[in-house]
Amino acid sequence: MPQPRPSYLDGNALAGPLSEVFAVDPTTAWRLCPTCRMPSTLGQLHVYGPEPGLTGRCPGCADIALRAVAQPGHLWIQLGSGGGAFRFTLPNGAGRST
Repeated sequence: MPQPRPSYLDGNALAGPLSEVFAVDPTTAWRLCPTCRMPSTLGQLHVYGPEPGLTGRCPGCADIALRAVAQPGHLWIQLGSGGGAFRFTLPNGAGRST
């Protein structure tokens, strides 16, 4: 019997939007989950979306690790599930596909 496909993407789905604001490959960034203590890279997160943005969750406990929401000219990034987000201004023509 075939295995059902997961309803999430892997963290590599965040590479495109984050590459618009980071000069290094963001998928290799390392994280230690504050809830379950599982170490993982951004590329290992389970990513849900695309609307209204992408949400990366811990592969161990599903806690929110990162949210990325694009709007014309800007990318909003929230780390963890707490309040507040960072707004990055994007170069002309970027930020149309998150």
